[in-house]
Amino acid sequence: MNILVISFAFFVAVSSSEIKKKKWDNLKVTWGMNPFNSQYFAGMPRTAAAAERQGFHKISDCNTTAKWRGQRYVLNNDYSVVLLYDVMGYIAGIQTTVPKGGNYPSSLIRPPFVDDGDRWAISAYFVDPATICTTGRTQAMFDQQGTGTNLYFQNSTVPEHSVLIPHKQADIGSTRWTEGRCFISMGKHYWYNMNVGMNCDNIFPAFLLYNGGELTAFGWALIADLRSPRYEHPRSQLYGLFIKDVPTCLYNAGTLSTMHIYLSGSSAMC
Repeated sequence: MNILVISFAFFVAVSSSEIKKKKWDNLKVTWGMNPFNSQYFAGMPRTAAAAERQGFHKISDCNTTAKWRGQRYVLNNDYSVVLLYDVMGYIAGIQTTVPKGGNYPSSLIRPPFVDDGDRWAISAYFVDPATICTTGRTQAMFDQQGTGTNLYFQNSTVPEHSVLIPHKQADIGSTRWTEGRCFISMGKHYWYNMNVGMNCDNIFPAFLLYNGGELTAFGWALIADLRSPRYEHPRSQLYGLFIKDVPTCLYNAGTLSTMHIYLSGSSAMC
């Protein structure tokens, strides 16, 4: 049977129950056509203790004066996924980074990127950044809330000023997020202030995903050929499947590296 048919059947079977959940009960990264391939929809540890058991190593501690918030962990020196945990060891956010001196265009290095030594990092938080390196969450709070309570994108060097993302799709209309397309197994995409005639230097390197009217996932979108198995590399002929008004410049911008990050299950029906 064609792998696309198998994948579709799998997503239909599991999505009907998953998209009804309001609690973010998961953390998975990287979309792929074959949901049975362990490279795709890879589960990430949601406690620092679990991260250490799985071979992640800590690269920095919680620090209220740092340019981000959280204890940072990576696996096998792959900085495409940097997990952030609060002072109590519970998941609090995620980063991706691009190396300095690599192939990431210098014209794109501005907020939300912040200086991370020999890299540039962008950060998303699943709880209020002000709590991450101060009180953190208790076991009871983690059990009740799951992966987090809201999505915040850091857009400056002050994590506490991060931008809160609407949890309900119905509230997105009051923002500058523009409607993209629904892609089964991903979700209904939204892109920030995107239009056909825009300059690709102004593309915000993240997108949102809604299912059943709820924010269930998001992702990074980086205009560069970034070599990590965590990244996806959609062909330009497919951009119209998840972007409604594809910027003309994007077709000539080179390889796009994306990463879908699922907060509630690994499948989606929009």
